Amino acid sequence: MEKEIEEQKQGSSLVLEQKAGNTKKLFIESYGCAMNFSDSEIVASIMTNEGYNTTTILEEADLVLVNTCSIRDKAEQTVRKRLEKYNAVKREVNPKMKVGVLGCMAERLKEKFLDEEKIVDMVVGPDAYKDLPNLLREVEDGRDAINVILSKEETYGDISPVRLMSNGVTALVSITRGCDNMCTFCVVPFTRGRERSREPQSILGEISDLWNKGFKEVTLLGQNVDSYLWYGGGLKKDFEKATEMQQATAVDFDQLLEMVAIQFPKMRIRFSTSNPQDMHESVLHVIAKYPNICKHVHLPVQSGSDRVLKAMNRLHTRAEYMALIDKIKTILPESSITQDMIAGFPTETEEDHQDTLNLMEYVKYSFGYMYAYSERPGTLAERKMNDDVPEETKQRRLQEIVDLQRKHGLARTQEFVGKTVEVLVEKVSKKSDEQLSGRNSQSLVVVFPRENYKIGDFVNVKITNCTSGTLIGEAIGYSDMQIN
Repeated sequence: MEKEIEEQKQGSSLVLEQKAGNTKKLFIESYGCAMNFSDSEIVASIMTNEGYNTTTILEEADLVLVNTCSIRDKAEQTVRKRLEKYNAVKREVNPKMKVGVLGCMAERLKEKFLDEEKIVDMVVGPDAYKDLPNLLREVEDGRDAINVILSKEETYGDISPVRLMSNGVTALVSITRGCDNMCTFCVVPFTRGRERSREPQSILGEISDLWNKGFKEVTLLGQNVDSYLWYGGGLKKDFEKATEMQQATAVDFDQLLEMVAIQFPKMRIRFSTSNPQDMHESVLHVIAKYPNICKHVHLPVQSGSDRVLKAMNRLHTRAEYMALIDKIKTILPESSITQDMIAGFPTETEEDHQDTLNLMEYVKYSFGYMYAYSERPGTLAERKMNDDVPEETKQRRLQEIVDLQRKHGLARTQEFVGKTVEVLVEKVSKKSDEQLSGRNSQSLVVVFPRENYKIGDFVNVKITNCTSGTLIGEAIGYSDMQIN
């Protein structure tokens, strides 16, 4: 999952509801992708049933869990620094504290954390969270504990997540796990396993629960949402082995998206992330048909060079990607389009880099997530390719990509000046308590004076100014989503 790659820190956890009678404390942090944040909510739910409530205070925690990312070396180094912090608190303040590593880094490094580094008590892979209570008992009996076995069936569809760091307005709903696209730079297929989809009714049930609790927006989440395919369970790659009845009644992503839109017409719907090779035109028509589906498509491309795309094992060409962009602009003229881009992939030449810049000029993305290539152990690129682009060249190319994106981002936000947009208020602005902040359908941040509006309101805002990443305006009343 690509946008999801940006390192974020879910520091101290905040839970909307805590279970009465629970006496133990769980401190959980998440790094990396949105899927990790969603997984942490599943973990919190499992541990709630084991007598734990989450805490915002590290020093009082009985159990500390860090949900990790392996997408770039920088993400792993950040986690290691946090582990040093946990162990210092354990030594100096709370000797009874137990420390565990979850997620992709746990899957990648496995026993190394326990045997060589001896900095954690347990290591738990992304498909083993239901085994956490058993592993914790192993730890409490004085033994190290590890379970990093990848599953072909686990989707956690039967777990009701505990919402962490929630504003009570927006929520993530996982619909797939794993990835079958073997991009040569990516560790996800190795750390999260093969692709499988979650049963539609469990997805609808989770969204219904969120609606009943007052949430106003959901993001359907997966490493590759366009590959969603429910035919009764199992790996997507085994679909051809399914019965005729299973194949005939299968639900794919555009059908799931439509089901959600129809059943929850007063909820906003987003999704992330798409893969160009798997996004079908039918999805675009569903987005166009339903006003509660946000007009925003995140479409990672990684490079504008056919040669580099082939080396990355991205199963689309530059021309095919541009043709898909043209369809989006035709079917969804109001949609924003956003990107992921990698600078300095092995063998990338100056000509390849110019192809990327030229592609950006063609699309003019609203915003993006841009990185210098970071070699990841175990990937095909690490095993078969020489990381031969000098670091200073990577950084220079990255800066050129960032600068061009900033230019395009400003041009895109300027298009909204003078227009009125519908905003779902998500929080108080960081810069002023007198300002509210939310996003419009295109996922652009909008800031406006607070007045009598509150978090969770749908508000019409007339845009009067902008920066390259933010729209600034004045509220002119509640939107139809709020009133009807």
